[in-house]
Amino acid sequence: MLNYNPLQYFPSAEELPDADDTPVDNELQILVPTLLRAILSWLWAERTDWFFGVNMGVYYDPKASAIVPNGFLSLGVERRKGERGRLSYVLWEENNVVPQLVIEFVSRTYGQEYGDKLALYAHLGVLYYVVYNPQYWKRDKHEPFELYRLEEGKYVRLQEEPVWLPEIGLGIGRGLGSFEGWNRGWLYWYDQQGSRFLSPEERMEQAEQRAQQERQMREELIARLRERGIDPDSI
Repeated sequence: MLNYNPLQYFPSAEELPDADDTPVDNELQILVPTLLRAILSWLWAERTDWFFGVNMGVYYDPKASAIVPNGFLSLGVERRKGERGRLSYVLWEENNVVPQLVIEFVSRTYGQEYGDKLALYAHLGVLYYVVYNPQYWKRDKHEPFELYRLEEGKYVRLQEEPVWLPEIGLGIGRGLGSFEGWNRGWLYWYDQQGSRFLSPEERMEQAEQRAQQERQMREELIARLRERGIDPDSI
């Protein structure tokens, strides 16, 4: 009896290009999804069933070129694969787990974010599709932030912001904050009450402020004890 393994005829990640060699227009196309990944690395530090790719090729058909979203989130897959990590995201090597969320950052050169890419992501079954267009939304006659949910094979835009994503357990939307010393508008994850999660440096700053407040309270307490003639070291 012949043992047939269809995957052995599919190219592996090692054989496929890891990107499409198209340079990004500006660093925000990398920094925006990188911030989302950094927040997830803290929120889901104990979880091993997720992967967030940044400007990484997603292969969905061995006969087609990869599509390269600015960011994408997959749940139910290994977070780390091997010592080198993923070279690209190859569906037939991920148990055909399609990313639940894809993010496209609209750049100076229009990349069909509202056309061909939207249709392709719907065809693949990507549940949520985010188009972030902070600079060219007037040119494109769209809003700066648009999120679509796949319903019966078609994308339906969700109007609220931040948008709660029950299948993921997080919300997503815009917010003003600081990342890598840059104060500006970013995309952030939110909790179900609409409070945004902090960037790594914002968490550090918050922790430093709490530590400073605690030191100040301790110094004030010591000063009051000494005013009353009490030696703090004897307590």
